[in-house]
Amino acid sequence: MKNVSTLKFLLAITLCATIVSCNRSSNSGNIDSATGWKINDKNGGFQYNTQFKEQETPPGTAFVEGGTFTMGKVQDDPMHDWNNTPTQQHIQSFYMDETEVTNVNYLFYLDYLKNVYPPDDPNYALIYKGALPDTLVWRNRLGYNEMMTENYLRHPGYANYPVVGVSWIQAVEYANWRTDRVAEMSLQDAGYIKRDAHVTDVSAESTFSTDTYINAPSQTYGGNTEVLEGGQRRQQTDAEGNPINVYANRESGLIPVKYRLPTEAEWEYAALGMSELRSYNVYRGRKKYPWDGQYTRSGKRVNRGDQMANFKQGKGDYGGIAGWSDDGADITAEVKTYDPNDYGLYDMAGNVAEWVADVYRPIVDDEFNDFNYYRGNVYTKNAINEDGTVKIVTVDEIVYDTLSNGKVVARDLPGEIARVPVDEEETYLRTNFSQSDNRNFRDGDKRSSRSYRESFDETDGEKSQTSKMYNSPKHSVEVDSTEGKMLRGYDQSDSRTSLINDEARVFKGGSWRDRAYWIDPAQRRYFPQDMATDYIGFRCAVSRVGSKSEQGGKRRN
Repeated sequence: MKNVSTLKFLLAITLCATIVSCNRSSNSGNIDSATGWKINDKNGGFQYNTQFKEQETPPGTAFVEGGTFTMGKVQDDPMHDWNNTPTQQHIQSFYMDETEVTNVNYLFYLDYLKNVYPPDDPNYALIYKGALPDTLVWRNRLGYNEMMTENYLRHPGYANYPVVGVSWIQAVEYANWRTDRVAEMSLQDAGYIKRDAHVTDVSAESTFSTDTYINAPSQTYGGNTEVLEGGQRRQQTDAEGNPINVYANRESGLIPVKYRLPTEAEWEYAALGMSELRSYNVYRGRKKYPWDGQYTRSGKRVNRGDQMANFKQGKGDYGGIAGWSDDGADITAEVKTYDPNDYGLYDMAGNVAEWVADVYRPIVDDEFNDFNYYRGNVYTKNAINEDGTVKIVTVDEIVYDTLSNGKVVARDLPGEIARVPVDEEETYLRTNFSQSDNRNFRDGDKRSSRSYRESFDETDGEKSQTSKMYNSPKHSVEVDSTEGKMLRGYDQSDSRTSLINDEARVFKGGSWRDRAYWIDPAQRRYFPQDMATDYIGFRCAVSRVGSKSEQGGKRRN
């Protein structure tokens, strides 16, 4: 009996010690290690999410762990094309959409714009019109494709097919809109804003913008306090009863990282799925396609001979013989028709080619940078009012840009923060950047051209500009202020030497229109950023924050 009592006493002591230990460990994260002061004190002071574990996988995406790889053509290069010369690159971890953005995904976006910015209102008509895909891309002067022109975007039969007819600019705007919708839902779930506000309280004068919420939260939803303070979250107060933590911020960990187009390096790295060739810290070989092997047909016993992607088999052969189709599709195929690669990504070869973020140049300047390589940085900052507050775009201040093809798109939507280029305030004496627009850095601008001369008498004009490689056509598009008509002019020069300029963007991956040569992830081509085709779509990416791996950053091997 005595032994039983002793055992119970020891168990009680152990339990108390465990509870005390747990309390100490749980509180240790709420103490600043540098000063010993409390973090998240209920009376106020510095507030920070000390319980944050790991970034949640964004909706619709798969995790791609970063690493080193050889970007560019590593084998079978019969064309000896110097624009994809192999370079060693390192990519940070990120998330990428499992599939291309589909027609139904994009229709959801269009429906939102139509409800918030009614196209029958002259003030907003160009917003909706500027987001519409170009369905006329399906037309062919010697082919009958009117069925796709009329049905491909909207008919339920094509709901889960990749959207096409979308320009690079439209793809970027979709990614920005998607960022706001995911952040809006996150804040609703956390109780910071009113549930279902995105349906019941949204209008052109009352919208949610992630950047606005971070920089001027009280002006989100047009300053509607019913929405901003109508969440289910229990309000915190300080010792004097004043409300604190009314709005979430980056320190809360609740505002998701932005959706964007992947960089060319990220896209190629994700498409290759090199993890299946990894043996400890080396790759056991090279990859030609997103799948293992040197051929486009499956070598597995269960489906031997089946095509692994949707592409053009040969002249006049887009899908094989009826009843025994090679790839199951003549135009695009429904997403997830084919097996994913090792990262869980579908259709990284064939189906539709995909926009990436980069401005096109024939070379990748790995001599200057081999970490998260990307050409296209244009640094901006928030526009500031005279009273020091950030400038929020109102319904009366929407600015529209006329593109080179004559289409008109909104630069900013109401409720968003106006942006301006960075200036000397940010660039003075910096060593890592010296100007806002860096698309031409070390390649193609007049400073890097052979004919550049700033101190000479520049009477011959053209000689002081880039004279050869990027001498692309310059069309003119103007709006007649008297009649409001679009005046379109064409470049009549016969001395143009290239189609490459700062508005040419890279697209990757091959498509249903391309031969097998182009479905190699290393292949790269370019197209004007404000134009669209029936074979280019896109998918989004999200940067990874925190540890490189999803296993808590523990070292392996």
